[in-house]
Amino acid sequence: MGPFLDSFWRAAAYCLMPRVVALSLLPLLLITLAAWGGGHFYWQPAVAWMQAALEGSSWLGLLWGWLGHFGVDNLPVVLAPLLVLMLATPVVVIVCVLAVAVLMAPAIVSLVAERRFAELQRKRGGSFLVSVLWSLGSTIAALLALVVSMPLWLVPPLVLVLPPLIWGWLTYRVMAFDALAEHASRPERQEIFKRYRLSLLTIGVLCGFLGAAPGIVWASGVVFAAAFFVLVPIAIWIYTLVFAFSSLWFTHFCLAALQRLREQGGGDPSAPLAAPAIPASPPPALAPPPSPDSHPA
Repeated sequence: MGPFLDSFWRAAAYCLMPRVVALSLLPLLLITLAAWGGGHFYWQPAVAWMQAALEGSSWLGLLWGWLGHFGVDNLPVVLAPLLVLMLATPVVVIVCVLAVAVLMAPAIVSLVAERRFAELQRKRGGSFLVSVLWSLGSTIAALLALVVSMPLWLVPPLVLVLPPLIWGWLTYRVMAFDALAEHASRPERQEIFKRYRLSLLTIGVLCGFLGAAPGIVWASGVVFAAAFFVLVPIAIWIYTLVFAFSSLWFTHFCLAALQRLREQGGGDPSAPLAAPAIPASPPPALAPPPSPDSHPA
């Protein structure tokens, strides 16, 4: 538990650095532009489609009629934008993960390495192409998990558990790889994933729950329509800062684990072993010169 908490507090302290705050604003700009473009072109059709689906459902029509007797009218009109936002939130979170991985993670790893692990050798076991393929593969798997689990979101407890678990798994896969890509070789990375899988997954899940918390700000922007264009960008920035924190947490934990691995001699098993040193034989002893007082018999 020592390295786990130590990396947590270090990550929290690094989030207060101006450089990290500035880095968190760069993905925010791109994500805000993407969210604005998607909302401008697809918001009204998506809400209209969702409202039509709610009103066209036969069994939901019975529910609307029953609620109408209690004075609750136009509930599909209220629920349609909320459901669209619930479906769009995982997409925004995934975009945040990829934006942090592409734009922030390398800079954060360099920052932590310069300040804390300056003597750690860089073996560059993961190239940029491998990192992109790894992130894309993990993202596709997370999207499939989200689609498959959507029917379970109708169960109240599961909607609060399943999305953070899936986001946490995705965060663990992407952030841990990027934290080790520059410094660890492939065998070292595999060994760290094997030794610390539970700790890394726990960090990812906790970051997944932290990533779900700003959804309250996001939902407030829907309830308070006047503050929508203020609260939603704040929520997106909080999402980005949360993932910046998760990147810092993974970087501190993984680089410290890599340092311990090398100090214990369990580093790269594929590295060539040094040949044992052969002690040099001492030079032959020279016979002492004859004494001047000695004469042959």
